[in-house]
Amino acid sequence: MGKFMDWPRILAYITGKVDEELLLRNEYLVAENRILKAQPKTPLRLTDAEWVTLTEIAHRLGRKALEDVANAVKPDTLLGWYRKLVARKFDGSKSRRYPGRTRIIDVDF
Repeated sequence: MGKFMDWPRILAYITGKVDEELLLRNEYLVAENRILKAQPKTPLRLTDAEWVTLTEIAHRLGRKALEDVANAVKPDTLLGWYRKLVARKFDGSKSRRYPGRTRIIDVDF
């Protein structure tokens, strides 16, 4: 009988009746809990992968919902991290070859 109890929940997921914000809140809490459980009792130190995971979910969730959900990091900090993540992605420094002015090629005629 326990198997039949999950049908309404499964049906709700399939038909899309579950609120998207609620799913994002759950996703954020799962990620945050996983990170916090793996940490020793010292101040929070995130790996790059953990940092990216939390910031991407936080951005999709939005400031208002983050205020209710986020416990380990303040919502403003998470959204600031997301802005840095986007800026780092589009900074173009990897395609630059030389610092400063471009070289002038000397041509003798």
